[in-house]
Amino acid sequence: MHKSKLGGFIIDCQTGDLAGAADFWGAALGMPVRELPAAEAASYKRLEDSQHGLDVEVQIVSHPSRVHLDIETDDIEAEVRRLEKLGARRVQAVHAWWVMEAPTGQRFCVVQAASKSFAQHASRWP
Repeated sequence: MHKSKLGGFIIDCQTGDLAGAADFWGAALGMPVRELPAAEAASYKRLEDSQHGLDVEVQIVSHPSRVHLDIETDDIEAEVRRLEKLGARRVQAVHAWWVMEAPTGQRFCVVQAASKSFAQHASRWP
């Protein structure tokens, strides 16, 4: 048995100006921009979502700009297998998570649970 829930949204920006992109999206969404640890700071900026408790980040990417969602789970492999049974497919393993593609073509990631509300709000799967 494992659990999962919507973790948040990642705003993929094909840009050389991460700070500018984060400033725009932070102002547009009414979310203050927060720095991440040094290992992530060159590629990501966090937008503080005090209203919904989601992880919202701005990320530099080499592919065209888009928005993708993250599903967080306490068992990545079990969640990936569950989503494959629903028709998703694995695209690429990245560090400790998986990039997946829905049957409708959207890309999303399955990541390790990190939100404070995970235990309370996650769905339980057999």
